[in-house]
Amino acid sequence: MSDHKGDFATDVRLLRISAIAAAGGALSTVAADFLLHLIRFFTNLFFFQTLSTANHSPAENTLGVFVVAAPVIGGLLVGLIARFGSEQIRGHGIPEAIEAILFGKSRMSPKVAVLKPLASAIAIGSGGPFGAEGPIIMTGGAIGSLIAQYFHLSGAERKALLVAGAVAGMTAVFGTPVAAVLLAIELLLFELRPRSLLPVAIACAVAGFTRPLLLGSGPLFPLQTVPLGTVGIVSSCIAGLIAGALSWGLSTWLYKVEDLFGKLPIHWMWWPALGAIAVGIGGYFQPRTLGVGYDVIGDLLHDHLAMQAVIGIVVVKAIIWVIALASGTSGGVLAPLLMMGAGVGALAGPYMPGSEPAVWPLIFMAAALGGMMRAPVMAAVFAFELTGDVNALLPLLASAAVAYGFTVLLMRRSILTEKIARRGYHIYREYSIDPLERHYVEEVMTKGVQTIDARVTVGDVLRSHFGTQQKFRAFPVVADGVLVGMVDRALLDSMPPGKADTPISELFTQAPPEIALPGETCRNVAARLAITGLDRVPVVDDEKTRRLLGIVSRHDLVKPSLSVFTEERERERFRRVWVPHSTRYTPTGKRPGMTTDEPADTKR
Repeated sequence: MSDHKGDFATDVRLLRISAIAAAGGALSTVAADFLLHLIRFFTNLFFFQTLSTANHSPAENTLGVFVVAAPVIGGLLVGLIARFGSEQIRGHGIPEAIEAILFGKSRMSPKVAVLKPLASAIAIGSGGPFGAEGPIIMTGGAIGSLIAQYFHLSGAERKALLVAGAVAGMTAVFGTPVAAVLLAIELLLFELRPRSLLPVAIACAVAGFTRPLLLGSGPLFPLQTVPLGTVGIVSSCIAGLIAGALSWGLSTWLYKVEDLFGKLPIHWMWWPALGAIAVGIGGYFQPRTLGVGYDVIGDLLHDHLAMQAVIGIVVVKAIIWVIALASGTSGGVLAPLLMMGAGVGALAGPYMPGSEPAVWPLIFMAAALGGMMRAPVMAAVFAFELTGDVNALLPLLASAAVAYGFTVLLMRRSILTEKIARRGYHIYREYSIDPLERHYVEEVMTKGVQTIDARVTVGDVLRSHFGTQQKFRAFPVVADGVLVGMVDRALLDSMPPGKADTPISELFTQAPPEIALPGETCRNVAARLAITGLDRVPVVDDEKTRRLLGIVSRHDLVKPSLSVFTEERERERFRRVWVPHSTRYTPTGKRPGMTTDEPADTKR
């Protein structure tokens, strides 16, 4: 057993990052509480003209037709903040977090941490049909990123703290720590390492423990349904297909409407106000579609709404959500998806086979989330943690998985990645273990190496190794088996004239050569080759003894990818099963087609 080989590559810095993540989780909880109070403040200001943070639904307003003005004023303010503050506040948060992680070295500005919750609170408080989770994901991520920048951490460590802060904020809003960790794994981290998973898990755990101190405890929508029967798997698949179609339709129309906004001959600063006109009109006819709508989600899950009311809420919510989000305002997508999914489930429930209608709003809610976000495991666990309904866990997983498969097959990109692609960045959501991580230098290096004795002169080396019969680009120079350096033609050509009789060892009196150790991963060596511009390095047994063992080149580092190619591309033929010919017999005891002199028991 090799001592240098282990399950993970990590060091003691992981403890430091985890401790910082714990503090970030607590800060994200405070930020989530502040955001929710800010939303309530603007809700009371816009719809009830009072300075209060009491929890009032905008549906209770008495503004009449003047309710249309509230979202428009809010949209104007959001447009101004985005134009003169930071354009990063536009959108629903998760795409912006992904873009910062993959293309911005996980750096976020203090402006985002301040302006994102302000703009989102104004947009939602003035009636915008959004949730608080997207803004808090962006705000929590900004908190984590700023902490990492303060401590001058690496880009990978900044990413871990950014994601930790983001999902800790989600935990604080919904009380779903496990689903938040799964959101990080399925959507934000783009890796699965201790350096990222441990800080994320700790931040979510801290947020989960501190949440009751500020926001209350227990499931947000407590629910208990009866277990589904054996026909439940079929019904869950049907629900997944319907929810997948809903996800496809909403995502498709969202970007069609966004394209229409892009064709307007006015600055994008005015778009949120234009989109808010539709929000105000929809809110006039269906007041319960305004704002976050957690109370509406609860009523849908508990079957407290008449069928006609459900139809109106689903249709109006879908229309105003698509228009408002396409206008580039600020707000989250999770809560609207929960409402629309639960609404479709309430409508379809009476016609679903094999179970009482009460369970279907919950199942459709998870399926819509899994299909739209393309995170089926997160969606199933999220719905479970929101309700605490253990009986529904299996159908939640089945329906979310089917909806996920539906959208993967029919849509090139999700609602999250499409927005980023429109900014010129392509994201490949599949990821696996890098083959260079799984293999070590000692497995791929070339062991039979042609060396040069350190006592040989420069002129002799030129004639013997760099003439017309040159076989390799560079050769290791050794003295009694110990590495002295690597020599190539460029090094020899840089020698001044008259040095032909100089021993080759005198060329290596400055910095020691770049080396590789047999226990290093191929990924580490590949990174060093890229940084130094070299195409090969010698492999030594130890940094002190420097006894030469071999050479590893770029060509050698390609070898681990061959196994991946074999697994992914080479398809074995199906085993052919021998099927005997017809065993039907004629009245004479012979099979059809047999000659008269062929025995009846002849084997073919």
